Amino acid sequence: MTDPERDCEGHDEGVAANTTAGYAEDAGALIQRYESVSFAEIHGPVAHLIPAASCRVLDIGAGTGRDAAALASMGHHVVAVEPIAKFRERATLLHPSPRIEWVDDRLPDLASLAGRERFDVVMLTAVWMHLDEPQRRRAMPRVAGLLRPGGVMLLSLRHGPVPAGRRMFAVSADETVALAAADGLTATARLERQADIFGRPAVTWTLLGFEKARAGS
Repeated sequence: MTDPERDCEGHDEGVAANTTAGYAEDAGALIQRYESVSFAEIHGPVAHLIPAASCRVLDIGAGTGRDAAALASMGHHVVAVEPIAKFRERATLLHPSPRIEWVDDRLPDLASLAGRERFDVVMLTAVWMHLDEPQRRRAMPRVAGLLRPGGVMLLSLRHGPVPAGRRMFAVSADETVALAAADGLTATARLERQADIFGRPAVTWTLLGFEKARAGS
């Protein structure tokens, strides 16, 4: 992930690496943690926003493939974007499916997705807080551009202490809703102060749902 406001190409690579700092090193433990909970436990309050009919889903920061696998089992076709090789490698073993395509890419640019058909659903689960403010402003138009008119975006925000060795920022729901609105995304769900599924008392979550404006609306 890069900071377009200040950094030259060489420095951008360092910023990109820092956004996933600590994850590759802790991959074994994190894989166990991510796989210990279900899609329904994580996304239950907003899952009704996902179309029931088979559609195209983009899962950005797909991790171990837990959510991609659940979506594939529902009949959806999933492009799972994950920059950490250890996660991708493990995911293909844990959740083999012809309905999941794995892609090595990251925010804010998602360069490998340029020119692709747009998606009906975009998932950003526990990802957005890894971007600093300039990166968030750069990423939102890119993400919104990958949604078809009438498409749905689901985004979760983590609030609480930053684990040692990780790169995270305090990101408010207000800022996220405003950024999305500037790119034609209307908030349709906003659930704040959600308890942490792993039982960490100092950590809470905000779950946000958005719909992209339809043509002519």
